[in-house]
Amino acid sequence: MKIATFNINNVNRRLPNLLAWLKSARPDIVCLQELKAADEAFPEAALRRAGYRAVWRGQKTASRSSPAAASPFSRARICPEEARTHRADISRRPCAGC
Repeated sequence: MKIATFNINNVNRRLPNLLAWLKSARPDIVCLQELKAADEAFPEAALRRAGYRAVWRGQKTASRSSPAAASPFSRARICPEEARTHRADISRRPCAGC
């Protein structure tokens, strides 16, 4: 199994680079950082055409007030059922099966 990370620094601007890299590197799992895209702007369809399913959580801005405000995943876990539907509500407590 090949797991890779990619600091994409704006997934929509660099989508052609990401798709070319996915085609050549062929990782099984990719963790993208710095999406810089709100949930509705994430290019799910393009990634699906490339053979990948995605789970993501975007935000429009970050905050200087606290790490928890800047990173919604800092103390959250995603319920597997929510991950399956691609729309995790990270404000909820983890489900009993997590």
